[in-house]
Amino acid sequence: MKAKTPEQSRTIMTDMVLPGETNPLNNLFGGELLARMDRAASISARRHSRRIVVTASVNHVAFNRAVPLGSVVTVEAKVSRAFKTSMEVFIDVWIEDRESGDRTKANEGIYTFVAVDETARPIAVPEVIPETDLEKERFDAALRRKQLSLLLAGKIKPSQATELKALFE
Repeated sequence: MKAKTPEQSRTIMTDMVLPGETNPLNNLFGGELLARMDRAASISARRHSRRIVVTASVNHVAFNRAVPLGSVVTVEAKVSRAFKTSMEVFIDVWIEDRESGDRTKANEGIYTFVAVDETARPIAVPEVIPETDLEKERFDAALRRKQLSLLLAGKIKPSQATELKALFE
């Protein structure tokens, strides 16, 4: 199985916020944005693995900025790291100014997907080779996030969380 770069899984989805997708403040519903992020991340994970993928977890979401009615929203997703059968996908959400066209980061999220075969059994995925500084930063941090998640779930012991221990030494 040949390793891939994050760029090879890059997925960009652009859409407009319509009235039926907004709350009483005329901003995009958070759940609607989460669904858009999940779709883009799912495509990204599938591009990386070339397998059926299922959402395993939503690890982090930051709603930093409201997304107003009529906004053009772009969701960009890339696989940041692959483990044995799982992939961490980092998602950036941008909104475009109606007049200037300038893009502002409004949100970000980190999802985990697992590749599965036709019987829904987990299956191995290719490694990730980060290229840019940002990709390398996200790649390195992914292992810390995974160890923290496993530690909190009681699936590993603190002594096994080597990346986390290194933060405090």
